[in-house]
Amino acid sequence: MGVFCTTLPDDEDAMEITTTVSALNELGRPQNYGWARNPCIVYEPGLLRVPRLSISQSDRYILLSPGYLVLFEILDDSYLGYLCISIVSMKDKRRSSRAFMTPFPLGSFDLPKDSESGSIKIVQKKATVNFARMEGGARIIKADVPGFGKKRGLTGQIVLSPLPEAESLVTHKPWRGKRDAFFYSQRSPCYSAEGVILFGNIEIVFIKGSGWGIFDWTRGVRPRQDLGFWAAGCTQIDGQQAGFSVGYNSADSSYGTDNAFFLNGKLHKLDQVSFHIPSGKNEPWRFTSNDNRLEMTFTPHQERDENHQMFFYSLKRRQLFGSFTGRVILDNDQEFSFENMMGIAERRKSRL
Repeated sequence: MGVFCTTLPDDEDAMEITTTVSALNELGRPQNYGWARNPCIVYEPGLLRVPRLSISQSDRYILLSPGYLVLFEILDDSYLGYLCISIVSMKDKRRSSRAFMTPFPLGSFDLPKDSESGSIKIVQKKATVNFARMEGGARIIKADVPGFGKKRGLTGQIVLSPLPEAESLVTHKPWRGKRDAFFYSQRSPCYSAEGVILFGNIEIVFIKGSGWGIFDWTRGVRPRQDLGFWAAGCTQIDGQQAGFSVGYNSADSSYGTDNAFFLNGKLHKLDQVSFHIPSGKNEPWRFTSNDNRLEMTFTPHQERDENHQMFFYSLKRRQLFGSFTGRVILDNDQEFSFENMMGIAERRKSRL
């Protein structure tokens, strides 16, 4: 059993940013570290004065419906880029995944500089995937992947709509000992999903009230190596939409953790969260917080392992799909319990 955690100062609220600030100064170096409830930390990649090979970007969408989890992920890690799609059936042990690899993308995916505007269109081997942000904060995903899943094919269109006045967890942190390196992220597990994905002759239907979405967005300048952990889930309980995002990596989390629980779009900030990861496969993971506000168990349903090598660059990831059961103490000191919340947990290691 491995226990992985981060440490925080006594008063993390002091690091909350509530006004618009710039993530970079005029020399392109990171500044204004902290966390926020909306993307008020403005990131201007044009200011960066670092080697392009050190820049990392990713956009990820996790779609949840009764019985299915669908993952779309775009990664531009400079040395390695890919579009990855997974469809996981939570009714049985079936999963279909495909990654379209691009060596040295170096910004060629043209990912938006911020999470609140722009669109993405990826065309790979007759496969086309579009991600776009619409008015009012809604997001739309369109996919046409003819050769997906043993040539069964995948097509569909999903609209993700945020709850009214929904908050996000935004963090901006430095990498320890690296002056120009930083990690900027936005996690939003507060979307409702509507639409249909057709996978072969299987219709995966997302209906408001039983379809949900998680948005995971990261930008930054990375160090030579990193070890990161992340978990997220979303569901509806007694008419209330609940979700969470917890995790950490080698960045300095003293400016704010990547840990929060969301209820009806409102963010409840969490302190240090430890991942208790068993040594064997298909064994439950446990999550605990240092202030006893969060306790939950993750029951894996399926696992997907990645191991990518590109010259001296490597990326290894253990990605699990399953359900979370536990309880959390909200900011108003009320306890909220949840069972069988579908989601994802992963361990990721990269090295140059």
